[in-house]
Amino acid sequence: MNIVFHTQEQTAQETDVLESQGHELIVWNDDVNTFDWVIVSLIEVCKHSSIQAEQCAFLIHETGKYAVKKGSFEELDPMRTALLDRGISVTIS
Repeated sequence: MNIVFHTQEQTAQETDVLESQGHELIVWNDDVNTFDWVIVSLIEVCKHSSIQAEQCAFLIHETGKYAVKKGSFEELDPMRTALLDRGISVTIS
């Protein structure tokens, strides 16, 4: 068995990497936006395929919310802003 010891600096760097990639872009269901609008928006903003966008829209509708993308906050924040500009309810967690 090998035992690996990490310095506090190494552990902090590893934690930063995990936290920077551990965010989700969550789209919330509403009674305003149509399926087609959500699908088009996911394709254009999140670069989803049409099938992936359709599946996400269905899951958003059925469950009330769905994490449509995972990544760093820096990667997801412009997508969040673009979806908000289109009138879609979206958060990052």
